Amino acid sequence: MAYEAVTNTGETLAVAETHGWNSVISDWSADKQTFGVPWGKAMMWIFLLSDIFIFSCFLIGYMSVRIATTEPWPDTSEVFAMTIAGQHIPLLLIAIMTFILISSSGTMAMAVNFGYRRDKKKTAALMLATAAFGAAFVGMQAFEWTKLIVEEGVRPWGNPMGAPQFGSSFFMITGFHGAHVTAGVIYLLVVAKRVITGFYDRKGSYETVEITGLYWHFVDLVWVFIFALFYLW
Repeated sequence: MAYEAVTNTGETLAVAETHGWNSVISDWSADKQTFGVPWGKAMMWIFLLSDIFIFSCFLIGYMSVRIATTEPWPDTSEVFAMTIAGQHIPLLLIAIMTFILISSSGTMAMAVNFGYRRDKKKTAALMLATAAFGAAFVGMQAFEWTKLIVEEGVRPWGNPMGAPQFGSSFFMITGFHGAHVTAGVIYLLVVAKRVITGFYDRKGSYETVEITGLYWHFVDLVWVFIFALFYLW
């Protein structure tokens, strides 16, 4: 219950309620936090945790199918090879895509760093560079899909090079990841625009830039697992 206390100088101080329904209402309405983690960051971590489960199910399912299939699995180093100037180079496009996505993690990390320094020009420029890397990755993935569908005849339900599960696994895993990269590019462009217009200066915090960075680093990390398990195995 609420009560008053008298100090040595005779002043009366109001002491907050610690019991009863009124105290419960005042505590919840005050938006108190136990660990001091902003809600935006906490919600992003929860979203990423759910995505970890989904990608894990996809990759575990892919490995189970590949181990269980009785038909030969296509040699990915040959399927995704490119011929340039008469030279047959295995996994060239995939290597370039991986390099681009890993490089984008560096630009995103620098954007977060400059965001906390409130240097909006460098923050926005680095976020736009990250978005450009992401767009280039998606463009290369579209080229990869077109080559497999049009030239190789791969379908989600069939594959002329061997096990029919190859097509369904490839389109499901890389398509889901590509959708994440596309969403990330849009997310980056929206946040970069807000940085340029001074939205976060008026808000008093560049925390959203860090939250965007969490999402982008997750997308990059997932690609490392896809690259290792699907393309190199």
